[in-house]
Amino acid sequence: MDIILKKKTYKDYLIESMNLLSKDKRTIFLGQSVSFSGNAIYNTLINVPNNKKIELPVFEETQMGLSIGLAIEGFIPISTYPRFDFLLLAINQLVNHLDKFEYLSGFMPKVIIRTSIGSKIPLDGGPQHTNDHSGAFRKLLDNIRVVNLVNKKQILNTYKKALNDKYSYLIIEDGDEYNK
Repeated sequence: MDIILKKKTYKDYLIESMNLLSKDKRTIFLGQSVSFSGNAIYNTLINVPNNKKIELPVFEETQMGLSIGLAIEGFIPISTYPRFDFLLLAINQLVNHLDKFEYLSGFMPKVIIRTSIGSKIPLDGGPQHTNDHSGAFRKLLDNIRVVNLVNKKQILNTYKKALNDKYSYLIIEDGDEYNK
C-alpha cells in the first residue's frame, strides 16, 4: 500500500500559526468572523478556543482602539481585518495612536494585525475588496513591522517572530492562497 503524504498548504500553515498564538496566555483574537463563519480567515481559527475570541461588528477604527486598549492591559491582541481595504478605516488609530504610542508615552503596546488581500479567484471581489496597500502602509508606519506572507514557508516563522518581538506587526496574507 502506498502512503500519500499531503503537502502542507498556505491555509495549513495559517492554522498551525493561529494554534501556536492561541497557546500563549496573553493572546486574544478579535475582529469580524473570528467566532462565526463569514470569510476565509475564519477557517484558519478553527482550533482556537472560543474563550480566546471576541466577535466584533464592522467598526474598524473602534476595533483598533480596542486592540490598543487590550495591549495596554497586557494582552497581545490578534486583531483581524478580513480585507486589507477595510483596514483603511482604522488608519487614524493605527498611524496616530499605535504607531506613535511609544513616542508619546514611553510604553510600546503590542498588537498583531492580521489582514488579507482579497481573493480574485474563483470570484473577483472587485476594487473595494482586493487591493494590496502594503507600500502605503510601509510609508505610514515607523514602529510597526509590515510583512507580506507571499510564501507559505514564511508563515509560521513570521507569526512566531510577531509573538516574541517587542514590536507590533501588520501581517498581510494572500486571499488567493487560502483555498488552494
